[in-house]
Amino acid sequence: MQRTLATQAADKLNQDILLKGWVNSRRDHGGLIFIDLRDHTGIIQITVNPQIAAAETFAAAEKLHDEYVIEIAGTVKERAPGLVNPNIETGAIEIFAKELKIISTSKPLPFPLSEGEEVNEELRLKYRYLDLRRPKLQKHLANRAKMIKHMRDFMDAHGFIEITTPILANSSPEGARDFLVPSRLHPHKFYALPQAPQQFKQLLMVGGIPRYYQIAPCFRDEDPRADRSPGEFYQLDMEMSFAKKEDIWEIMEKLMKEVTEKFSSKKILQYPFPKITYKDAMENYGTDKPDLRFGMQLKDLTELFRGCGFSVFADAVKNGGAVKAVVAEGAAKFSRSEIDALTEIAKKEGAKGLAYIVLGQDEIKSPITKFLGENLSAKIIKETGAEAGDIIFFSAGERAAANKVLGKIRSALGETLGLKDPGIMAWAWIYDFPMYSWSEIENKIDFEHNPFSMPQGGMEALETKNPLEIIAEQYDLVGNGYELSSGAVRNHLPEVMYKAFKIAGYSKQEVDEKFGHMIEAFSYGAPPHAGNAPGLDRIFMVLNDEPNIREIIAFPKNGKAQDLMLGAPSKVSEKQLKEVHIKLG
Repeated sequence: MQRTLATQAADKLNQDILLKGWVNSRRDHGGLIFIDLRDHTGIIQITVNPQIAAAETFAAAEKLHDEYVIEIAGTVKERAPGLVNPNIETGAIEIFAKELKIISTSKPLPFPLSEGEEVNEELRLKYRYLDLRRPKLQKHLANRAKMIKHMRDFMDAHGFIEITTPILANSSPEGARDFLVPSRLHPHKFYALPQAPQQFKQLLMVGGIPRYYQIAPCFRDEDPRADRSPGEFYQLDMEMSFAKKEDIWEIMEKLMKEVTEKFSSKKILQYPFPKITYKDAMENYGTDKPDLRFGMQLKDLTELFRGCGFSVFADAVKNGGAVKAVVAEGAAKFSRSEIDALTEIAKKEGAKGLAYIVLGQDEIKSPITKFLGENLSAKIIKETGAEAGDIIFFSAGERAAANKVLGKIRSALGETLGLKDPGIMAWAWIYDFPMYSWSEIENKIDFEHNPFSMPQGGMEALETKNPLEIIAEQYDLVGNGYELSSGAVRNHLPEVMYKAFKIAGYSKQEVDEKFGHMIEAFSYGAPPHAGNAPGLDRIFMVLNDEPNIREIIAFPKNGKAQDLMLGAPSKVSEKQLKEVHIKLG
């Protein structure tokens, strides 16, 4: 166990001690100089008294500035009762300096390091090596390392073998853009950095490895978000032979329960974790990563509006769409600006607006009640269970779109109404995802998620069902509104794989070119297998209530996927380009 400055010094009360660290602050009190010395374990006060310290020691103390690196030799003493500082762990003791050595000096800092100081993020990332001196970041990095060690110990104890897989791999349709690496030895050919070790871990199963894991770096050329590190991230990648999804769920739930309890102060809402189908998640919460810390489920009012006089809703139903509603309890107090803010959220999701009914204590207020009439309004209130003091928000249109709009509204309401309890961790499994979806960009059917998943019903389903109705053996682990892991039962049968890719528009030749090694491997007796890959960065972010993933990564990219400290991405020389057979246009 690591000893702090407090434990180091307390063990040597009235004895001499040698400490090294940074000058956190310096105060000159007319003859006495006080130095707050900081290292990665905390802060301790150094008192430089000219009656005790040598003359050169006092002279050196007078030269100190913040962030100088120094070495102090002195005696540990108890502070006088009236001088105890209860705000720091070492507040009951101080070091009376005898000798002081300046190891290195520091220029004035570009920003203050004290907690609570608002500093521009771009500036922090440019000088990340200074930003890392903040106690919060030091704590995050230390605890993140401990969490990863705990995961390794858990996986080892459950019979998993840690195996590292290649970083230079082939391009693969994993759902995001690849980072490509040109080959010097093979002109006009490229490696790709792996979006995940997906193919390698499946091949390990073919190779007879019963249980595999690794702390895997993954590379995806995706746009940055607050909960997504651009370019690269780490996951606990794992796979099991002869496993069903329930086997993965069981072992992952045990691990995540331990991680939650050991590395956060959150209480798990429900264990074993709830299991919710993708369809139910979308219908009830408007998202496939619902925050279950609060209820507020969506209500289906489609039949109430069938043939009604309110054409906006009636036409949506007539055209095969839906009318959904969500009740915000106690929201009747919302100001006009708060409702307008919610309306803007709906518009960003493609809605033309956001209809609502405010149930006041004495009257009902709404822009749409005059179109609904008293009878229909009463039915809506009864069907939704709304009461005085609530607001009913509506969305109408194509069912998936209506659900998505209200899913965003529900999440925003949970924030505004204070329903997202930071003391709760609401884990859940979402399963039975669609195998395929219609790609507006490609104008064709494409894989919804992982292309290597087994379709429910196998070959029969692929041959007889509408592709958009085929369900994949895929599942996500979600928590507090975030997707924290994705996984699946894998497709291990060559003929089923050919058919699955054919539906997505890949010819047999294309499959052989991209995945011929997989097809060949599966033809030599492949065991059924399943796995998943919890995202370490995002899990640690959620457990520590950090709204931005950059706060728990040592050297993150900024919101434009740039490394401001190293200046990456950067230009390279013509010589380097020529070596890899690339000419810029």
